[in-house]
Amino acid sequence: MSARRRRRAAAEEEEEEEEEEEAAEAGSDKEVDLEERLRELDLRSDSDIPDVPPPTDSTPEILKRALSGLSARWKNWWIRGILSLAMISGFFLVIYLGSFMLMLLVLSIQVKCYHEIITIGYRVYHSYDLPWFRSLSWYFLLCVNYFFYGETVADYFATFVQRREQLQFLIRYHRFISFALYLTGFCMFVLSLVKKHYRLQFYMFAWTHVTLLITVTQSHLVIQNLFEGMIWFLVPISSVICNDITAYIFGFFFGRTPLIKLSPKKTWEGFIGGFFSTVVFGFIFSYFLAQHQYFVCPVEYNSETNRFVTECEPSELFQMKKYSVPPLLQAVLGWETVNMYPFQMHSFALSTFASLIGPFGGFFASGFKRAFKIKDFADTIPGHGGIMDRFDCQYLMATFVHVYITSFIRGPNPSKLLKQLLILQPEQQLSVYKTLKSHLVEKGILQPSLRG
Repeated sequence: MSARRRRRAAAEEEEEEEEEEEAAEAGSDKEVDLEERLRELDLRSDSDIPDVPPPTDSTPEILKRALSGLSARWKNWWIRGILSLAMISGFFLVIYLGSFMLMLLVLSIQVKCYHEIITIGYRVYHSYDLPWFRSLSWYFLLCVNYFFYGETVADYFATFVQRREQLQFLIRYHRFISFALYLTGFCMFVLSLVKKHYRLQFYMFAWTHVTLLITVTQSHLVIQNLFEGMIWFLVPISSVICNDITAYIFGFFFGRTPLIKLSPKKTWEGFIGGFFSTVVFGFIFSYFLAQHQYFVCPVEYNSETNRFVTECEPSELFQMKKYSVPPLLQAVLGWETVNMYPFQMHSFALSTFASLIGPFGGFFASGFKRAFKIKDFADTIPGHGGIMDRFDCQYLMATFVHVYITSFIRGPNPSKLLKQLLILQPEQQLSVYKTLKSHLVEKGILQPSLRG
């Protein structure tokens, strides 16, 4: 019996080994099949992306005729240069018109950038025929703008809101109303789901929300920076523009060494030249702006005149101070001390970010365009492409400036706090008053005799 059991055990072991080998072979076959499938999917994801129709040439006929004798390279140079000067002139005009016009400009740019990105999604995924989706995309844009701009009104226009009972209701329940509006759009999207189009519809739902995150959130931060003082709006934006122009010029004339594969025309020579040019520009431009209240004072709304005002006693950042020059630079410059505004040192940080990290916003946009086989986001500006092509770095810069202000600059804002106190009920204001007075007495700032 023992011999039979040993033979049976040996036979069972042989069968188990054969089964394991077969399973291993089957598993390896499955792995090969899976790898082949994934490779096919990868290839399909690249080849199946339809070509987006190339943007049309929107160059004015007068420019085409004037530059007809030039090569394509120099023709593009002159078109970009002329349009750049025109846009810069228009930008200075808007600055002259005041803060409110700048806010409208930011809002207009946001809407146009959103339109350009959403349109690419429509074309790539052929989603024009999806039910409700074009309407829902714009509805979500309105919802998100309602939320962000409502928060801004509550923070900076409290005195104005307090005088109008209808606005008080909207501000008090602003977040609930915003959520209800978004929830309505969400339910409409679910109701619009159509068989055989589920995946495409969810693609576009995600596309819409990522676009909202990129455009609306960042433009909201731009306006928040503007309220801190126009200089926090102008220096970062101008630094990005300066870096874009000077990097293009240095790259055009001296560029030899490719910088990044995503943007073959970008060169190390342009990148380095743009960096030094931007730092110098930011330092000089900050010196000019820091001398004027119009640029350095926080933007506040005057409820009596119904206008934005920029009048204040400039903070220490914008008051000239004397600094000692480091010993190593004294021998080169021949100066022991130098007079400058403290903000000029902050401008160095802003310019450095604009020239070293800011371009990565452009590289990101280049990768996006390559992924969807397009040259530009649109053909809004001849020689430049779409609005998003010109503001791809600005959104990244806006986030940095907002983080920089909240981390290193901004302290408690008495004016903003006072506006919030004025919204409180009289008994709440009285309670705050008593608590504050008691605190000041304990610190010895107020005399105990003033308690009554």
